[in-house]
Order: sequence, then structure tokens, then C-alpha cells
Amino acid sequence: MNSALSPLALRQKVRAGEHTGDTSGFAPGFVQCNIVILSADWANDFLRFCQLNPKPCPLIGAGEPGNPALPLLGDMDIRTDVPSYRVFRDGEMTEEIPDITNLWRDDLVTFALGCSFSFEEALLADGLEVRNVTAGVNVPMYRTNIDCTSAGPFVGKMVVSMRPFKAADAIRAVQICTRFPSVHGAPVHLGDPGLIGISDLALPDYGDAVSIEEGEMPVFWACGVTPQVALEAARPPFAITHSPGCMLVTDLRNSQLAVM
Repeated sequence: MNSALSPLALRQKVRAGEHTGDTSGFAPGFVQCNIVILSADWANDFLRFCQLNPKPCPLIGAGEPGNPALPLLGDMDIRTDVPSYRVFRDGEMTEEIPDITNLWRDDLVTFALGCSFSFEEALLADGLEVRNVTAGVNVPMYRTNIDCTSAGPFVGKMVVSMRPFKAADAIRAVQICTRFPSVHGAPVHLGDPGLIGISDLALPDYGDAVSIEEGEMPVFWACGVTPQVALEAARPPFAITHSPGCMLVTDLRNSQLAVM
């Protein structure tokens, strides 16, 4: 697939089942979103969880109950336009599927959260290597011991994504990503992974491991998989998320999220 496809063309391929993998590097220049779908009676608590935890859960948009469209983010149907979905029942993931049309209900509310793939483009534009992009794999993601602020039944530890950099490049990465608070902003930790509860970088909880070369340090960003951990704790009767790395690609430009 051509990574230079427009967001609409990519969503059409996803809808047709012609793209089922991760979306890193696709539709350059455009915002990609993590997705959480909950029944309306759980939506207010989850909205509060996002407001209290803006780094792992930066809210980009939300839908109306029962409406699969997100018109402010593009011409899309949330039931078909994500490459892979995870279905949760009572907090347990029960299936991973490419289409949720048959599961859609009139009380479901969609939340679209900012994704690190957006700031990866800014790093690349500044000449920094992003290892998972170079390797053509999904970014490694890890559960940590960092507590999120709870909201109603939604509690849990933060999930982070990791990219290795030399010290000078890590400083530059912090400077660049600080301009993008809507897509996780600056890193939450640099260096020793043990200090945030990660025992082995070669064994990510989600995504794929990447190499760390001599003279490089791991740099960790808050990650939009965090809501999936909160769902496991809250145990709503029914919920749907994207599969890690398989994002909703929107028509919103990354440049629109930059803070000068």
C-alpha cells in the first residue's frame, strides 16, 4: 500500500478490508486517533478520566450516542474505518475483529484520542530517526507503575510507548513533542525503565520490540493504549477499542494541533 494515500483513500481501503495492519507511517501529515467506544451510561465517567489524564488520553473528538460518524474529523464510519478492533465484555477482551457493524447499538458513544504517530512525523521532519518507523514495525508499548488519576470506576496504570535516542536527540525530541500536547506531548520518562516498572524492554506488552544501539537511551511517552487498561479495571459490560497500532486516520492535519 502507498503510504502517501489520502486519509479518505486509506479509510476506504480499510473499509474494504484491503488494509488490516497498523497505520504508522500512512497518510503523512494527518492526525491518527486511538478509539474507545462505550455505552452512554459509562461515557461521562470515561470523559472525566480523559480530562484528568490528558497525557495518555488526549481527547480529539467524541460522537453522539448511536451515531457512527465523527464529522469534525472527516467523512467516516467508526464501525468500519479502523483496521482492527478489540471487543471487551466485563473488562475482558473477547475478540479482535476488522468490522463492528454487527455489534453497533443506538447507545454507543465514540471517543477519539490523540496518537503518538502524529508526533513521530514531527520528529522525522526534524531529522531524527524513529526506530520503529525505520524497522517497519509497530512501536513497542509497555505497562508501567505510573498511576493514572481515577474517575468513577476508571482506574489503572499508564501505558507508555518507547523510542530510543542518543542524549542530544532525546533533548530535541522533548522540545519538539512539547508543542503537541494533543498527541501526548513531551515524554513522561527518559532512561532506566525499571524506575517506571518495566523489567525487560525486549518484551513489550503491546507492539514490537526495537533495537537500542550503544549510546542510546529509551525515551517513553504516555500512550493511548492506557484506556484499555482502565477498561479492564472498570469492567463495563461492553466496550470496543482499536487494536494497538491500528488507528483511525482522520482528515485533521497534525499542524493544526501544534502549539506555538
